[in-house]
Amino acid sequence: MAHPRSRRMRALAVPLGLALTASLGFLPNAASAAPQDSAPAAATVSGGPLLSYVVNTTPGRATVGRVEKAIARAGGKVIVAHERIGVIVVHSANPRFAPTLRTVPGVQSAGATRTAPLKASGTTDVGKPQKADLPPSQLKAVGRAAKANGQEPLEPLQWDLPAIKADQAAKVNAGSRKVTVAVIDTGVDDTHPDLKANFSAKQSANCVGGVADTSKGAWRPWDPDSDYHGTHVAGTIAAARNGVGVAGVAPGVKVSAIKVSEPETSLFFAESVVCAFVFAADHGVAVTNNSYYVDPWMFNCKDDADQAAIVDAVGRAASYAQRKGAINIAAAGNSGLDLAAAKLPDATSPNDSTPVERTISPKNCWDVPAQLPGVVTVAATGVHKLKSGYSNYGLGQIDVAAPGGDSKQVPELPAKNGNILSTMPGGDWAYLAGTSMATPHVAGVAALLKSAHPTSGPQEIQWLLKQQADNPGCSAGEATCTGTRHLNSHFGYGIVDALDAVKK
Repeated sequence: MAHPRSRRMRALAVPLGLALTASLGFLPNAASAAPQDSAPAAATVSGGPLLSYVVNTTPGRATVGRVEKAIARAGGKVIVAHERIGVIVVHSANPRFAPTLRTVPGVQSAGATRTAPLKASGTTDVGKPQKADLPPSQLKAVGRAAKANGQEPLEPLQWDLPAIKADQAAKVNAGSRKVTVAVIDTGVDDTHPDLKANFSAKQSANCVGGVADTSKGAWRPWDPDSDYHGTHVAGTIAAARNGVGVAGVAPGVKVSAIKVSEPETSLFFAESVVCAFVFAADHGVAVTNNSYYVDPWMFNCKDDADQAAIVDAVGRAASYAQRKGAINIAAAGNSGLDLAAAKLPDATSPNDSTPVERTISPKNCWDVPAQLPGVVTVAATGVHKLKSGYSNYGLGQIDVAAPGGDSKQVPELPAKNGNILSTMPGGDWAYLAGTSMATPHVAGVAALLKSAHPTSGPQEIQWLLKQQADNPGCSAGEATCTGTRHLNSHFGYGIVDALDAVKK
């Protein structure tokens, strides 16, 4: 799909979709999403394309109010003002809007969140689903064996659960109904039989454009055939143990959906992500899952005024969520890059218009939200507990690792598929691979930790994730793996352990 660290389907989750539907059919190719809502009328000061901006100010109503007047004078239309964090989302067709606002007292940064006009369409790299591995007769045999062992019907195909001892953890503590994990993504099909029992509608919304829409079903995918990423992520976290399909890492917790992907393009822009973090914080979410990077830049460089404003705005929102008690978990990315290198290539940005090849410095250019302060950054592993070939890595950049799938690391029968099996829109199940798939495993373990330690804050939960992780260390011949058995570039502190989360 798009980049949701696959993403979604885009450059982030090396999405290797393998359809395994209830009817044993195969998922169709992605189709166009629902049409995008029409953009607001152009501002009074025009001359350029209608763009979306973030204007970051000193928090507080007084300063925000003064800046809003300056925004109007500069030809901007305020879409929403998050006064508590000092982030204002604006639309303007004034080509000098951002430079003008940067001179206004109280404004700390301002910049465009995209390079193409609001109504322009982008493109995404949608993953092609693969055929299921098992013929109907063998799938039925798997279901019979699962029932005899007290498992979910498709659980024998989930090598990832025993890899982090989530199957054992469920027998001790499946998670608390008081804990909710918000999936900030392409939306979630809450009608899926594996998800509906654990879905929290009151903590769900559509944040596309920057304003939360909580109307019924607003959080669902624009197009189930192409925007399946969020539903797959949600199943890994909290698919119920209900005798249907698969099981989640934390099958007793709640899961909510905060949709941030644009229709048609599936791009995740800063204004939508800011809305998502603020909404999650204000609605009692304990964990946020972020299997994406903020578009249109794979890395946002702080020496560029527009990109610096994106880092500032999303950073404020993520920090606000942390202060309100949420731990933020994010995918490291699927480009196979060493995030600790002195220089890195980026030939995909901006992805909403025409990409330009550039070389960036990781010290100055960040993958957002994965490299924001306080965010848990997740690398992907395969069934043999080796780093997945596509996964980004880096000493001091990766916090923990989890199963994300790898087609070159193949499990034993009955699965024989190295990717991650989870829920899909329309009551289906499919295999995908990516750091997008690793991240919800960590989010699920974080939810189990919060269930076992309800008074612990995000910093303590993060410490427990790292302290309980099992680090396989660097294997012989892994030239890119540096560090020690306790902390290295491939696994950070190690692969998360769900059983320790509920027993220690």
